[in-house]
Amino acid sequence: MIRVLYFASLRERVGVAEETVAPPPEVRTVAELIQWLRGRSDIHDSALANPAMVRIAVNQDYAQADHPVRAGDEIAIFPPVTGG
Repeated sequence: MIRVLYFASLRERVGVAEETVAPPPEVRTVAELIQWLRGRSDIHDSALANPAMVRIAVNQDYAQADHPVRAGDEIAIFPPVTGG
C-alpha cells in the first residue's frame, strides 16, 4: 500500500486529502504512479493531467519522475509553490 497525500488546489480538485492505494507491481516510479492514478477516475485524470502543475515528494523529499516508489511510501502531490 502507498499513502497518497493531495495538497492545495489538487486536494480540492481530487476531493480528498489522502488515500491509500495498492498499485499493480509494474508501477515502479513516480511517473508510473501518476499515470496509474490518472486512470482511476476522470477527476484524477483532470487534476493530474498537466505535469507542469504537479510536484511530488516521496517520503517528504522532492522527487523526479524517475524516482522509485515502493509499498509503504508516502507520496505527496501538490501544485508548484510560488513566493511573493
